[in-house]
Order: sequence, then structure tokens, then C-alpha cells
Amino acid sequence: MHRNDRLSLQRIDRLSRDRLGAALYRDRAPLTITAWEVPGEPVPFAEAVAATYAPFEVGTRWGRPWGTVWFHVTGVVPAGWADAAGTAVELCVDLGFDSSAPGFQAEALVFRPDGSIVKAIEPRNATVPIETETVDLYIEAASNPSVAGTFTFAPTPLGDLATAGADPIYRLETLELGLLDREVWELTQDIWTLRGLVDQLDPDRTRHARVLAALGRAVDALDPDDPAGTATAARAELAGVLASPAAASSHRITAVGHAHIDSAWLWPVRETVRKVARTFSNVLDLIERDDDFVFAASSAQQYAWIKQHYPELFARIVTAVHSGRFVPVGGMWVESDTNMPGSEALVRQFVEGKRFFLEEFGVEPLEVWLPDSFGYSAALPQIIAEAGSRWFLTQKISWNETNRMPHHTFLWEGIDGTRVFTHFPPVDTYNSELSGAELARAERQFGEKADASSSLAPFGWGDGGGGPTREMIAAARRTADLEGSPKVRLGSPAQFFRDAEAEYSAPPVWSGELYLEYHRGAYSAQARTKRGNRRSEHLLRAAELWATLATVRTGAPYPAERLRRLWQTVLLQQFHDILPGTSIAWVHQQAEAEYARVAAELGDIIDTALQVLTGFGDVELTANAAPVPLAGSAALGVAAAATAAPIRVRADGDTWVFNHPRVTWTLDAGGRVVGGYDRIADRELVAPDRPAGVLQLFRDTPREWDAWNIDAEDTAVSTELGDAEEVSPTDDGAGLVVRRSFGASRIEQEFRVDAATGALDIIVRADWHERQKMLKLAFPLRLRAEQTESEIQFGHLTRSVHANTSWDAAKFETVAHRWLRLAEGAYGVSIANDASYGHDVHHGAGTSGGRHTVARVTLVRAPLFPDPGADQGTHEFRVSVLPGADVSEAVAQGFRLNLPVTTVRGATPVAPALEVDGPGIVVEAVKLADDGSGDVIVRLYEARGNRRCATIRPGFDWTAAEQTDLLERPVPGDVIKAVTPTAAAATAGFTVQLERFQLTTVRIRR
Repeated sequence: MHRNDRLSLQRIDRLSRDRLGAALYRDRAPLTITAWEVPGEPVPFAEAVAATYAPFEVGTRWGRPWGTVWFHVTGVVPAGWADAAGTAVELCVDLGFDSSAPGFQAEALVFRPDGSIVKAIEPRNATVPIETETVDLYIEAASNPSVAGTFTFAPTPLGDLATAGADPIYRLETLELGLLDREVWELTQDIWTLRGLVDQLDPDRTRHARVLAALGRAVDALDPDDPAGTATAARAELAGVLASPAAASSHRITAVGHAHIDSAWLWPVRETVRKVARTFSNVLDLIERDDDFVFAASSAQQYAWIKQHYPELFARIVTAVHSGRFVPVGGMWVESDTNMPGSEALVRQFVEGKRFFLEEFGVEPLEVWLPDSFGYSAALPQIIAEAGSRWFLTQKISWNETNRMPHHTFLWEGIDGTRVFTHFPPVDTYNSELSGAELARAERQFGEKADASSSLAPFGWGDGGGGPTREMIAAARRTADLEGSPKVRLGSPAQFFRDAEAEYSAPPVWSGELYLEYHRGAYSAQARTKRGNRRSEHLLRAAELWATLATVRTGAPYPAERLRRLWQTVLLQQFHDILPGTSIAWVHQQAEAEYARVAAELGDIIDTALQVLTGFGDVELTANAAPVPLAGSAALGVAAAATAAPIRVRADGDTWVFNHPRVTWTLDAGGRVVGGYDRIADRELVAPDRPAGVLQLFRDTPREWDAWNIDAEDTAVSTELGDAEEVSPTDDGAGLVVRRSFGASRIEQEFRVDAATGALDIIVRADWHERQKMLKLAFPLRLRAEQTESEIQFGHLTRSVHANTSWDAAKFETVAHRWLRLAEGAYGVSIANDASYGHDVHHGAGTSGGRHTVARVTLVRAPLFPDPGADQGTHEFRVSVLPGADVSEAVAQGFRLNLPVTTVRGATPVAPALEVDGPGIVVEAVKLADDGSGDVIVRLYEARGNRRCATIRPGFDWTAAEQTDLLERPVPGDVIKAVTPTAAAATAGFTVQLERFQLTTVRIRR
């Protein structure tokens, strides 16, 4: 017979699909089904088991969107099934699954009558082992709607409980017993592995021909009318090609069981709790049935949910962790975004995550596991190292739309010079099923193949898909040493990293941020969520400072547990689909409610501590929790209120003028900034034909991933909002209000000048009702900046303004925290904000454009997916421009906007918690030690980008100062240079020396 590979493969595929699938079960038997629909939110097992159940038939519709139906199934295993050789009895379930992704639709968790959990049901993990003669099980079925569908990004009401509807969306297709034929199942796995391998082999090579021939012989040996009886013969035809070993130089893959579960996304947080329970129960079932399987899961928050809601399941996890089979990884509270969380918040992700794993399991993850976050801050390597971790893993950079990262295993270098051993799995997915295509892709794409041969492949269905399956483990077994395939071993992340480090002693270095050339809109979607995060971070800073000072000065109790709980709430909201604004409406509604609750409780902590510190009285005081002097108040203390005359606006012909000793600001009759004269530097910052502080409107219609993405094409054309409807001074004469309307929206800008610095403050109040539009506040400046300095955690990042290379051009929207700074030589201008993260900076257009630089702050967007009502309603933003600003002044402006002084009434001022004698050293946090010792923890960093020294003088009695890691454990180091010999008085101090952008934690013993 002449060879025709295409026809041979068609025959193999057809027989495998039609005959083997139907023959997996030798027999089936019905069960008795009753059901109870939960009238509201999910209930615990004890409540569900006591409910009244009604008869239910297969084929009946069930489950409103986001609803829960409990099925009770009973019956008896048919006689003879238990004694049938080569078989296993299983409960087979089809809740009405469709072709969409397995984690984005109906799921279920199976309980025994005593409330213990068996395992879960998902589209590709839809069976439950039955090992008793009788069946009595309760199935908690969640009718989660497929919000994304097939990811066409069409607007949908399903993401909001109020608009999702009430009609049943699923139909129960199968709920019965099945007698699994183990040999047919094994044959199915043999064919799946080899069929996937064939597609990756060179058709002209011997191996391809022999594997294809073996598959052909196997289907010849398989009797279509008796697959069960001929499965062994068919397997025998495949034994030879399955036993042929891989080449010595084959790529080696460590396959790690995994299930990436977003802590919220296209489902609410409460559903994530159940998704985690379902997946973890599946994993425990696999661990009990397979001796080599290892599963890695991140996010301490998810373990904490299990401990709280499923204590019996958590106890089983503890046992599996101690055996090394269930491996906590990541060491973070959640897999957070890393671009937008503030310095201390990103630290606390590690502190809270690692503390949980140490306290609950006695283990400390050393690998940071962030496969799906949307780019990675250049401050992260230092934070990783200071947290005591060694390795970093991510996958998301493979989504770059322009440039491909040149490395998969490398040293990642942060802004301070810290390097961390990093791996990007070249399999390019964190939901692998270990298919032939995936394994071949890992070897083909591995960038370091000339010097190294190891990569990691996380396998398992994520996001509620159920995690790893027995089929995936079978694939790993068959590819452990298979000719034509990489060698696969089941193992842990730590095993991989130790081996990879040993094999590759001199990897290449990547310096700076890991910028994701995609998902740039995540810096600005869901503006209220972002404001809530920014506000919460600064309130937490203030609450810890004042509570610490109240304790060390007066002996007041320190609210450690309250603060820890509030931190954990804020850390959860920093998950990489919450803070970026890329979740359904339900998630963001809940986040905003949580932020309001956090603000109220922190306000109470702050008020209580300040009252204790200042005493009862009627003296007007200003409390300054910032690490810089503000409004006449020293840093980190409470001073007598200082009154400064406001800078008033005056009319001057057709213009409005603010005169400050440092800067004169001029606005035209249309409410645009047409002058910014720096009196000290004798230079004008605003070009005559390019007004500043203008609002620009952009179309926002990305090709895909609406809330996530901003497309370069949409940023190329803008409409400047025209002349104002109204321009008038504020009642106090110190501000100018400009009102405009467009579309269905109204925008109000209020211009004021800070009396202390001369900075122009622009408050933008928007009643926003646009769709698929983006609003930016633009500042064309007469200044040629070659680079921008953007604040990130513990320092700032320098980026090029030009777009000479594809790498530069791809960064057309970037992230900054509280400020960015543009500089022409030694002269700089800072632009600070109180709630924004997305920015773009570029040189002007046209032949003269190279002489000025345009900086824009992205204020608000209006994507339609996944929340069609995103950003609708009222918003407020504050942006401030300061000419002649150096880095220290930029830092100070960031604190002025984000942590302004607060007015309190008391009896007396309060001396600062500590004094820092040395510019450029910033106090990030002041708190009591987590161990309850009463020691004070101070976190510091160098902010200017130069090595420098400073003397720290604690404002309380102390005995010693020592350097620690982020978890407050002593570490060797040379940060603390000298301690005043008489360190018993509150006036004593100690000297620290910090390298460029170095952060350090100091324990001050009391």
C-alpha cells in the first residue's frame, strides 16, 4: 500500500474519537436524584443538608446566573461491577458543559453525608470515584455564567448580579454511575500522546514514519465492535515506539502540577473561595492516587479562605504540605499586580504571604510565582531578595505584542542592582496539558538551549477548571523518556530552580522593568478602584505611624490585629485583575465597598491615636504623617497649625493670573494654562501656541481585551476639549473654576497654586458618561526631556522619551506612582497626582516638536468589557505641576497630594516619631514589630539615586538598632554604620548608609 500520512491520520483520529470514547465505560446505571435551589447566596453544607429536596430528572434545566443548586444522589452499585477485572466504578456528571473554557462555566463540589469533601466536578474533570456499594452524595453545583463566552469581548450584563437575569442557564445532561474500562482508558492515553508527538516530528524522519505506522497497526488491531476486548492488543502495537528513549541532548522539562486561580475576575471573590476548594479537593484526590504527583499553589489568601470555610479540607492540605506533595509557592498574599501597589504595600504582599505559610505550615517559599500579572516593576528584585526569596517565575511577558524577550532563564536586575534568578517557561502557558505541541514548543522556543537544557511547565486547568487531571499525569509518564519529545519529570518548582541554577551558572542579565507590551489600559481602567487603593495605602501608613507613636509615648494598646486584617483586605484588592480594573462589575462594586469600610476603620484608629498623643484641648494642630515637611509641619509629627496666606487669582484683561514668588501662572479666557513663568530660573514653560493643563479626549476601541488594552492607533488622534462654558473665581478667591460639557459628560477643573511651593494644582471633577472614550490631562512644556523619571516602589525608573527602537515605541503608555519628572539638563518639572497611574510622555509633533515635551496623565476610560458600565459616574483627580523641581521636591509633591496634613484639636503638639538628618533618605513605614516585642520597625529607602548617609534620631527611648529583612528577621549587613554610645536618650541617633535606591528595614529595640 502506498503511504499517505494525511489519510492515515484521519483514520486514526476518527476511530479514536468515535470508538474509544464510546467504549471508555463498559456499562452505566441510573441514580435517584433530588435537588434544592439555594434562594440567595451560597450556604454551608450543614444548612444545605437540612433543606427540603424535590425529585429532579436528567434533562431538566437548572441554575439561574450565579446561583447554586444542591443535588442529592443515591443508589446502589449494580451487582457484579465491583468484581469486574480491570474496571473502576465512577460517578459521571455533565452539568450542561459547553465548549467554552473549562473554568468559566458550571462547576460543582461533591460531599459525603458527613460533610467531608470527596472532589469536584468540572468540564474536563467530571468523574468521582465510587469505592462503596452504595451511593449517597451531595453535589453543590454552581451555575456560574460564562461571562466571556468565546472571548469576543462583547458587552454582557452577566457580570453584575443585578442585571444577570433569573432564568436557568444550564441543563443537567448526565448524572449516573459508569463502569470505567481501565485498559481502554490507558489505550486512549497512549494514542493521545503519540498522536500529539507525530504532529511535531519531521515527516521525512524515521521516527515520524515508525510512530505513524505503529498508530496505524494499533487501530487495525482495535475491533470497532469490541474495543474493550481488543484494547490490549492495540496497546501492544504501541509498546515499542513508547519505549524508545529520548536523545541524550533532549530538552528536560519539570512538570509542576498547578491551577492558576484568579482571586477574582469574571466571577466575584465569593466564587473564588469555592473555586479554590474544588480545585484543591481534586488535587488531594490525585495525591492519594499517585505517588509522584506534586502540586504547587500560590496566594496565602486562598489557603486562608480554605482554613476559614473548609477546615476539614485545610487539615488534609496541611498533611500534604508536610509530605512535600502540596507545595505553597510565591510567598505573597495574592498574585498581585506589581506596577501599581505602593512601596509598603508590595512589601506587605510578601510579609503577609510568608508569615501565613510559616505560621500554618512551617514552610517558607523561596520562589516568587507570578505567571499572570501585567508586567513587573523594576523594584521587585530587591523586594524579593529582602523578603528572603531566591527565584522568580512568570509567563505573561510572552504576551508581548511587539518584541519578544530574548531570554527564558536569566538574572533579572532591579533599579538598585539586586539580581534574582528568573525563569520564563518557554511552554508559553501556565495551563498546560502536557500535549505534544506544548512540549515541542517549550524546546523550540527555549532561548538558552546552547548553554542550558531545563525548563518548567505548569500543568493543570486553571480558574476553576479543576487543576491537573489523571490524563495529564498519564501524559507526563509517557513522555518521561520518549524519543522525539523533551524528557518530562514530575517535580516541584524548587527542584527545577535548584537544578537550573546548578546547570546554568552564568546566565545573561536583563536590567530594569519587565514591561508588558500589552494590557496598558490596566493602568487607568476602573478609576474608583484605583483611588480606593491609593487612599487606603496612605491611610494605613498614617494609622501605623500614629498608633506606634501612641504606644511608645503613652503605653496605649497597639491595634496589631486590626491593622493586619485591614492590610490583608487592601492586599486582596491589589490582585492582578482587581486593582488593574479588569474584572466584572460585581468585583469592583465590592472593592469600592471594602475601601470605604477600610477608610472608616482606619480613620477611627488614626483619630484615637492622635487624641491620645495630643490630649484633650482646643488648640488647632496639624498632623503630618508624611516623611517630608508639609504646610509648616515637621515630618512624622504634630505641630501647631500654621496659617499661610493663599495665592489669589486676579483678572488681567482677558487672562487670569496667579502670582507666586516662585512661579507666575496664567490662564486664558477659555480656561487653559498659557503661561508658567519660573521666576527663579527665568524661563517660561508654556509655549504660546501649546496651552497646558488641557483635557484631551481619545477614542478607546482596542482590538481585544477592552479593559486591559490601549491601542497605539487610538492614542494617535485626540480632540482637545474646547473653550469653557464658564470660568469664574472660587468664593475664597484662591481658585479658578472652569466648566465644560461634551457628549453626555460634564467636566470641572479647579486651578489653585500651593502657597508653600508655587505648584499649580489642578482638581478635575468629572461626571463621566462616555463609552469607549479616554480622557487625558495634557502638559506640553517648553523643555526637551530625553528621559522621564517615574516613581515606582522605593525609587524611580528612568525611561526614554524617544521612540527610536521598537522597545521604546512599545512603551507608549507607562506607569508611575505619585509623580513623574521631566528634566532638561539639571532643570526639572514634576507632575504629581493623587489617584492616577497611567501616563504617556513624548516629544511634540512637527518640525519644531523636538524642542518641547508633552506629558499626559490618563484620568478615566470607559471600556465595555468585562464591565459595560465601567467608570460611569463621578470622579475626582488632583494633578500638580511644579517647575524647577529636583527629585526630592518631586517626592515631596507626591506626599503633599497623597498624604496631606490633617487638622486636629488637642492640648499640645507631638514631637516627630523620628528625625532623618540627611536629604534623599525617605521613611516608608513606622510600625511596631510583628512579634509583639514592642520594638519599632522603620523601613527606609534612598530616593534620589545616589549613595548617601543619614542620621536617624528616634523620638523615643531606645537601646539598639539592627538591620533586618522584610519579615523583621536579623540579617548581616552594613547599612547601620554607627550608633551613638549613649543610646538611652530620645535625642540619641544612629547613622545609616544606603546605596542607590536601596531599601532597608531597621529594628529599633526599646
